[in-house]
Order: sequence, then structure tokens, then C-alpha cells
Amino acid sequence: MDNLARPNSPAARDTAFHVHPQTNLHAHERVGPMIVTHGEGVRVYDDEGRGYIDAMAGLWSAALGFSNQRLADAAYRQLCALPYASTFAHRSNPAVIELATRLTAIAPAPLTRALFSNSGSEAVDTAMKLVWYYWNAHGRPEKKKIIARANAYHGSTIAAASLTGLDRMQRDFDLPIERVVRAPCPHYAKFAKPGETEHAFSARMAEELDTLIRAEGADTVGAFFAEPLQGAGGVIIPPAGYFEAIQPVLEAHDVLLIADEVICGFGRTGSMWGSETYGLRPDMATCAKALSASYIPIAATLMSERVYEALRDQSGKLGQFGHGYTYSGHPVAAAVAVETLKIYEEIDIAARAAAAAPLLQEGLRSLASHACVFEVRGVGLIAGVELDPERAAGLGPAVADAAKARGVLVRALGDTLAFCPPIIIGEDDLRTVTTVFAEALDAAAAQS
Repeated sequence: MDNLARPNSPAARDTAFHVHPQTNLHAHERVGPMIVTHGEGVRVYDDEGRGYIDAMAGLWSAALGFSNQRLADAAYRQLCALPYASTFAHRSNPAVIELATRLTAIAPAPLTRALFSNSGSEAVDTAMKLVWYYWNAHGRPEKKKIIARANAYHGSTIAAASLTGLDRMQRDFDLPIERVVRAPCPHYAKFAKPGETEHAFSARMAEELDTLIRAEGADTVGAFFAEPLQGAGGVIIPPAGYFEAIQPVLEAHDVLLIADEVICGFGRTGSMWGSETYGLRPDMATCAKALSASYIPIAATLMSERVYEALRDQSGKLGQFGHGYTYSGHPVAAAVAVETLKIYEEIDIAARAAAAAPLLQEGLRSLASHACVFEVRGVGLIAGVELDPERAAGLGPAVADAAKARGVLVRALGDTLAFCPPIIIGEDDLRTVTTVFAEALDAAAAQS
């Protein structure tokens, strides 16, 4: 960027002092940042005044767009009243009490309790710790292995990145840690045998999971972590009957099911939770991102009474539940999340996503026959277009750049282009997203 050549410009200072996550740092010193200065509705604007439809809602997260005044006002009111309060040692505050009440009221069955943190990664780390604490409480200290799937994404911290099944998140970080076991990715289009139906494929996935647990020793396996649909791993939709097939396997071996709802939660799939869309009954679930519509960092680990009772009884024996973060249940974050949940209820966020979904899904599926496309997949207001590995290998970033040049932001996950627009997006903007993407696909292919 030309701005990099100007001493003390924002771009030059960014490259000089700011380490960017999930970025090629070597390339960043050459190309510099896209500096976003403000947002309005479903659009964000850069420092040169150019507007973009953010078809990724930031990072799968800004469900209400970028200019909701009610959320800003909720944060301001809480900052004026009580900007911080600890939730350690029996302390609480009205905002976090209200949030816990509202959140557990809409949580997927059978989850009834909420433990707050600051990010999806922290929520996953917390769930992993709770699995170990739970089995210790039940006198089964050997039952500690955690199963997660290939192509899963569960976060960036040491434990969460260990559960993540993506090489880029582990290479040279000395990950994964011990106790993590990898199960197959249920990507039907890639891994089904010739003539195998989706239900037959799902049954085989369940059989392979059962074999894996038996091989590891069921007495050593504590939990199975799963996103209802696999997001950052490429928007991989579970095949028909998948969770119906694997849950009895987990139950038979007394393995806890933890649903990672960080992307799917709060209406994204057309139901309030991905667990509802795909029939999961988790022992715990994690949520973040859209919990506050991403206006402020907050996350939660939700748990069943079964799990909570083990925590309660064990902390009674030990004298304390020795877990928590300085900002667990931060009152400002909690107040914004409460207001977010109120808005979701008022506008029926899940129904809104379900109503808008056909425009996104059908618009993208019209590209399924494109020479560069391997598969189009999605549900609700989340979708992925995977490029053909023979005809368009390595073209994903170029397609994303071509869309950006035309005013639409999508995310290249390797050679899968991901879409996750704000749920408030209107019909005209959805049509623009799919039309521009088709143009970008053609433009990138023509230049390859």
C-alpha cells in the first residue's frame, strides 16, 4: 500500500508495532493493513472512505451489524453505574445475574447453568478443564482423553488449539498437547465411499468412533468436542443422521458431549442453536461471538445439572472451585449481552436467519456447476464454497481479493470461501453478495 511509504502513517505504524493474528507476518510488512474506521449497518468503511458489505460479520460474529445504538447505550449506562466488579468469592452484580437468567432460559436442552469468560477459546479451555474436574469428582481420574475431529476449529489457546484439527494452528507451536485424540472429519462429499448414502456414511462414522473409543480404552475417554457444523475448518455440514448416530456411541461409553456453539449459536443456522438444528443434547456447550453481537468480548460455558452438581460437590470437598478469570461476568460485557438477547427475542433472530437463508444458499448453489467449484454447502446464514482442487487449487485468496475489490468481504479458508453475513442483512445486500462473488470467481479464474 502507498500509505506504507509515508512515515508515521497509520499503515506504517501498524506494520511497525502491531502483531496481527492469523496473518502472514512476513507478507504483512509488504502489503500493509486494511484499516477499518467505522461501520454502518452491514457495511464497514476503510480509511480511504470505501465501503464493503461484510459478508463475514467480522469473524462470524457481528450478528446485528456495526451501528446498533441500543448496544452502545447499554455499555455506556453500565460504565457509568458500575464499570467493573469481580464475581469471585460469592460476589455478583445485577447485569451478570440478568444475563445468566436469560441465557440459561434459551440454552439448548439440558443446559441450565452458565460460567462466563471472555472469548470462545477461553470457553473451550474452561469446558476442557471441567471435563477433567468432573471425572475427578466422580473418582475416575483416568477418564481424561478428549476426542475432537479433523478440520475442527475450537480456538487458539494451548488447549483449544490442541482440540482444533487444523495444521496451521499447531505447526511449530508444539501442539497438540497430550490427552487429545483425533476422530475423522464427517465431510460426506470428500470421504464417502462410492455409492454410500449420507445415512450409511454417518453410520460408518459412528462405527469408527466406537472403534476409536474402544482402542483408546473407554475408561480413559472423557469427552467428545464437536461444532454442530465445522466453521473455520471449511463450513462442513454434518451429513444426514450424523449426530443421531454418534450420540448413542458416546452414551454407551459414558463420554460427555460438548457442543462448540461459538459460531452456530444465536440463530445462525436458522434455529437458536446449532444443537437444535442438528439434534444434539450436549452435557456442555460453549458460546461467544454473537452473545454480545461482538460489541464487546464475552463468552460462556453452559452446563447441565449433572455437570454442575459434580462441580458443586467437589468444590465443597476441596473448599473452593479453583477456576475463574478477572473478567468473568464483567458487568459491562454482561449488560451488552443482556441487551443483545433482548433484541434477538424482539426480532426473532433465528426466524430472521431462516427467512433470509434461501437467498444466500440458492444464490451460491447456482455456482455449483462453475468449472472452479468443487462443492457449495451451508445452512441458515452460513455457507462455504469450496474450489476444485484440480482446476482452482490455491485460488481462494485471489477470489477473496477480487470480491473485496468489488466491495464485498468474504474469508478464504484455504480454498473454501466462507460467508457468514450479519443476520440483519437485507435482501438487496444478500443479492449483491452472491452476484459480486460470482463476478469475483470469474475474475480470479481468468487471471490464474
